[in-house]
Amino acid sequence: MKSLDKMFDLLDLFEDGRAEWTPEAMAERLDLTRSTLYRYLKALTDAGLLTSLPGAGFTLGPRVAELDYRMRLGDPLIVASRPVMAELVVDIPGIALLCRRYRDRVLCVHQERGAATFQTNYERGRARPLQRGAASRIILANMPASALRRLHEASPADFAAGGLGDTLAETRARLRDIRQRGFDVTAGDLTPGVTGVAAPVFDARGAVLGSLSVTLGESAVDAARIERVADRVVFCARVVTKMIAGSPAATASTAE
Repeated sequence: MKSLDKMFDLLDLFEDGRAEWTPEAMAERLDLTRSTLYRYLKALTDAGLLTSLPGAGFTLGPRVAELDYRMRLGDPLIVASRPVMAELVVDIPGIALLCRRYRDRVLCVHQERGAATFQTNYERGRARPLQRGAASRIILANMPASALRRLHEASPADFAAGGLGDTLAETRARLRDIRQRGFDVTAGDLTPGVTGVAAPVFDARGAVLGSLSVTLGESAVDAARIERVADRVVFCARVVTKMIAGSPAATASTAE
């Protein structure tokens, strides 16, 4: 198992925004012997997860694109959310995002744009920290207390930077307020000039699975409009939760 973990560490190298790695750089970063490295590279390239060109190093392989296509067609969470999100951006001009917890981050797995003309930095396939943005913080607010404690102990500065308090007690209080309200709102937290409104999506066991949100193309939104948008987003998130409640495949990524 440890050997498999080491092999998959090669794929993690591409999470830092670096698209190309030479074998020498891989070996140095992961402290692997040449023979072990090439054994792992052969397994991953045979599976199509990595590929290489002469003199160009290794990049992610075509199998990644194939798996992404299959995910968009078959993931129960995406399938359940797509029509709901499409209707949401008709009623509320903006960009609807479906996000899912991934390790200690949040990943956007689907987006519906509608007639919105502005851009958001929270695009599909891009991971974001749990402490920043409404779509992330609403997930954080509904995570188990033990997971929150572990995350805070590992990086308290990230919670402070996200406006969630300087101490664990302050963070718990602020996240409790968000959880009890049922939605979260942030303005310009990840993309300047926009406002995000997000509600949680739960799996069949009642564990938070992800979030459904809408991004509005302005940062100054009056309280009455926020309430109207939030009511709609919360309703849509509950619809998705109900639709996936009987789908075991949609409960796979809630481990701490």
